[in-house]
Formats: sequence, structure tokens, C-alpha cells
Amino acid sequence: MAIQRMDNVGIVVDDLDAAIAFFVELGMELEGRAEIEGRFADRCTGLDGVRCDIAMVRTPDGHSRLELAKYRSPAVISAGPRNRPHNVLGTHRVMFAVDDIEDTVARLRPHGAELLGEIARFEDSYLLCYVRGPEGVIVGLAEQLR
Repeated sequence: MAIQRMDNVGIVVDDLDAAIAFFVELGMELEGRAEIEGRFADRCTGLDGVRCDIAMVRTPDGHSRLELAKYRSPAVISAGPRNRPHNVLGTHRVMFAVDDIEDTVARLRPHGAELLGEIARFEDSYLLCYVRGPEGVIVGLAEQLR
């Protein structure tokens, strides 16, 4: 049996409100918030005493979502420095198509976004860049050139 679709990508954050603000500024829509706890959460995650707040944000087309989670218990574990380079094994990267890459970067800067390099042109097809978003997650931006 084949998968039906990719439902969402999960990102554990320390500041849920700031992460929501970042992704809403990017153009995603807050779908909802909830508190998750109980036996099913423990069983699903393999952790004991799970209690976390989540927020689901979706792309405007409704096809892609991010689940942002702030764990209250058990305590979060740091995976190392938040400014890891792009080529580290297991690094999270989420890519979004945008209408105007320079405007998007400018709007995200007040929310803590930092360019990893610079906005670069790929042939006559795309402008591309990577910014560091909440909790050091690398967010790719791609503007298709016409």
C-alpha cells in the first residue's frame, strides 16, 4: 500500500508564539492550537508524561502543514547549537515557494530570520535562499522567475 500524502512536518520550539508569528508572517495560516497529553501521547512518542502545546499552521493552498510543538514535559533536549550549517546530517529544512523573495526575507527579519548565505540566482529559473528560522530550523525560499 502506498502513502496517501505527507500530512505535516513537526518542529519542536521553545517559544510557540514567536514560531507562530514567524510562519504567519511567511504567509502560513494558523489552523488551530491544542494541548496534547495523556496515555495516547506517551504511547505514540515513546515518552512518559507528555504534555505539550501544539499549533498547526498551513500553507494558503491547504496542502502542506507544520505542527509546532512546545513541550512542557518531559523537558526538551537540545540537539546542539542552533546555528548548525546546512550540511549537518539530519538538519531540518523546509522549502517554500514565494512570490517575492526579497520582500519575504525583509518581512521575516524582525521575527529573527537570518540569511545563511545570500539570495542566489539559479540559471534563469529561480532565486533561492536559506534563512534560519525558529529554533535554528533552516527555511528555504524559492521565487520562480518568469
